[in-house]
Amino acid sequence: MTDNLHLTAPSCSDDHDPAALQADVARQRIFDAVAPQGAAGASERLNLLQALDRVLAEDIVAAIDVPPYVNSAMDGYALHAHDLPDGGMRELRIAGASFAGHPFNGVCGSGECVRIMTGAVMPSGADTVIPKEHAECVDATAIRIDGRTRAGENVRAAGEDIRRGQTVLTGGRRITSADLGLIASLGIAQVAVKRRLRVAVFSTGDELCAVGASLQPGQIHDSNRYTLHGLLTRQHCEVSDLGVVRDDPSALRGALQSAAREHDVVITSGGVSVGEADLVRQVLGELGDIAFWKVAIKPGRPLIFGHLGRAVFFGLPGNPVAVMVTFSQFVQPALQRLAGETAEPPLILRAVSGSALKKRAGRTEYQRGILTQDRDGKLVVCKTGEQGSGMLSSMSRANCFIVMPSEQTRVEPGTEVMVQPFASWM
Repeated sequence: MTDNLHLTAPSCSDDHDPAALQADVARQRIFDAVAPQGAAGASERLNLLQALDRVLAEDIVAAIDVPPYVNSAMDGYALHAHDLPDGGMRELRIAGASFAGHPFNGVCGSGECVRIMTGAVMPSGADTVIPKEHAECVDATAIRIDGRTRAGENVRAAGEDIRRGQTVLTGGRRITSADLGLIASLGIAQVAVKRRLRVAVFSTGDELCAVGASLQPGQIHDSNRYTLHGLLTRQHCEVSDLGVVRDDPSALRGALQSAAREHDVVITSGGVSVGEADLVRQVLGELGDIAFWKVAIKPGRPLIFGHLGRAVFFGLPGNPVAVMVTFSQFVQPALQRLAGETAEPPLILRAVSGSALKKRAGRTEYQRGILTQDRDGKLVVCKTGEQGSGMLSSMSRANCFIVMPSEQTRVEPGTEVMVQPFASWM
């Protein structure tokens, strides 16, 4: 018997579907549903060299000043400002030297200076450093200086960078290379970080053939698992690749139940539309809760979001580009939120379009683009060519999305458009 629902329900090729959520509404629903909690909020202590790209579980508070003492900003001669000449030249006696790690232990008196190196402790009695290049050597015991240096110049104050008691980094920050050095400068050897999210991934579909095997008639190689593995690795998740699950309700039911027991997030690709073999929505409806399953974007309208027990579930479309679009717009922000990371809105830039663009009204569209800078410093973006949702090569060539709002239909060359660079997630 013909399924009358399929005759009346909007298809993925239709541009208007009243049941599809706008992208910002879908993002907010996901954000509200995946607040960090339970095991996903657990933490562990790591040695600092193991902490790169992990999410801080607590604030980093300085127990010392950085730098911890007043020091020289350059190689030269330390002296007191009252010995700077008002005009002409003045001769000063060299009382000693201060090297990094080997301070001068005496006092720099009136009419004296101390040879000093960058980073070395300022001698007692000195408050100014004259660059080496601005001093004239008389002999091994004296120099002449002029008045071009101002009082207090070339000196770094204690705590100039960080003050004791200052909150330097806040919990929820993903640790960068610069952060490692910053934490090390405070003498901190270990940090508390959030546990990595455990994410299970599998593809669905009888047409999928393993990479490395020969294609049979009607088959395609399964590329989505490889794409998702890369994307999830970039998000610093622990990824479990569960392979391909065939279009069989029993097999799909078993795979989902098993994945949900051991993981924080379960992600599938394929089987989320309205075809007879699209079983993911049906089985998920039996086992868990579906918050929504259609979003007004292109590509990627058939997107399922819900829960399987305590696990968050994303059912992504089967088309390769749609997988990457939906991951970037919905999955990646959810992973940040769930992992306890302080998520920032995606970077959106304005660029001049070098291509004529068109689409139909009704859905926000993410076209693949190449963002460059012209000779005048202006950002220019051109589309990568054909924009079919199955053309993964368009993503491989691109470095950004050209974001066309729902009601926009045309863009002429030379017109400004919104672009979203890939750097933050890919």
